[in-house]
Amino acid sequence: MRRISLAIVAVCAAHLACAPSVGPLSASRPPVARQWFEREKASYRAADFDDARDAAQRALAAAPNDPEIRVLSARLALVRLDYADALRLTEGIDSSDAHSIRGRAFWFSGDLEHAADELDAMLTDPTVKDPWARDVAGLARRGGGRHPFEMAGGLVGSVDMPPALDRVSFGAASVVPCELDGERILALVATGSSEVLLDSNSRHEPAWVSLRFDRVEIKDVPALVQDLSPITRQLGVPIRALLGAQLLRHGHVTFDRRGDQFVVRRQDAAAPPEASRVPLYYLRGGGMLLRAALTSGGDAPRPFLVDSSKPFPLLLQDDAWKSLGIDPHTLVPVTDSPNTRRGVVPAFRIGGFDLAKMPALSGLERNESTTAIDVDLAGVVGADLLSFFRITFADDGRFMWIEPDPLLFGPAAPAQSPQTTPAPPPSGTPPSSSGTKGRP
Repeated sequence: MRRISLAIVAVCAAHLACAPSVGPLSASRPPVARQWFEREKASYRAADFDDARDAAQRALAAAPNDPEIRVLSARLALVRLDYADALRLTEGIDSSDAHSIRGRAFWFSGDLEHAADELDAMLTDPTVKDPWARDVAGLARRGGGRHPFEMAGGLVGSVDMPPALDRVSFGAASVVPCELDGERILALVATGSSEVLLDSNSRHEPAWVSLRFDRVEIKDVPALVQDLSPITRQLGVPIRALLGAQLLRHGHVTFDRRGDQFVVRRQDAAAPPEASRVPLYYLRGGGMLLRAALTSGGDAPRPFLVDSSKPFPLLLQDDAWKSLGIDPHTLVPVTDSPNTRRGVVPAFRIGGFDLAKMPALSGLERNESTTAIDVDLAGVVGADLLSFFRITFADDGRFMWIEPDPLLFGPAAPAQSPQTTPAPPPSGTPPSSSGTKGRP
């Protein structure tokens, strides 16, 4: 097994720097409001966002002016990309949490001036440390007259990704040839980051850039910087940019590792005929999250970070292993990564599909980015698992369509027949091409 970096990338680190701070409950809060607020908090932590929204509505009905209830409900709205509701709920509240939520809501909705004002106001709090907000506020100040993610050129652009099996093996990594400000580069699809990230070895500060994919150009793309040399060493080719969730959402992107295809569109694609709809959520509006089930450990879905830049199928927290009746300390150590162990999950359900005998890792590092995440993650879905599907973002990224590789399910197998899904290959085995090019 190749060496694995387990720190969760700049993935939502930048966007999660301010964890929720809910102070003591007000003594004047009505008992019924307190009960619904406690339920909202618990459901939010479990990433049961539908139940959290129902509880939030009832809590607000009982105490419509309670600032703690309003701020948590606004954070919930931001997770669901409901920017208008996030702004409405925090109106008139002067706190770092409220400024953070409003700044992100304005930024992700393209209101640069107000985003800069709110993020700057948040950064005046000496207890707040948020590098993402600092860099984004600067970009927003320099973004006057820009229209983020404005698209020009054709209606659809299709790019052939380097094959998974080539003289250089990219495995499940989705490496995309494109143009950055007119220069040909290789970029990596990175669902765990909200922003486009440029290699800090060639770009030294955040910038507004243009990206071209075949006939489609995406202009006024905000880009932050990060050292991408570890990814370059891992893949053996120079990776100059990570394509984060904002670009994937605005570009109505499809990426298909087995078909070696990356597609950008001006509008949503039609619903694929043999696909499963998977709702997506965004931690602080940034890092991508989905709910999936470890079916042999109970059918209740759990939250997983989605990070297509990670070279493994699945990584589980210790509690998730234990729910399967597996002691994580009994898993097999990974030779070149002493803090990492590997095992097999009997069945993993994503959307309408069960993946049997899924290879998985244990050993998620607790660092600044993961401790700031304000939901109880069960683990991380990585590139090897995503590579079993053709993935298309829809409704501005509020959900994705996943289509299985027909070679995995068989040509006659129904798309949502989970009991017949064969086991995937072991982690580290590069998937073969299914010959699905040409489907925009």
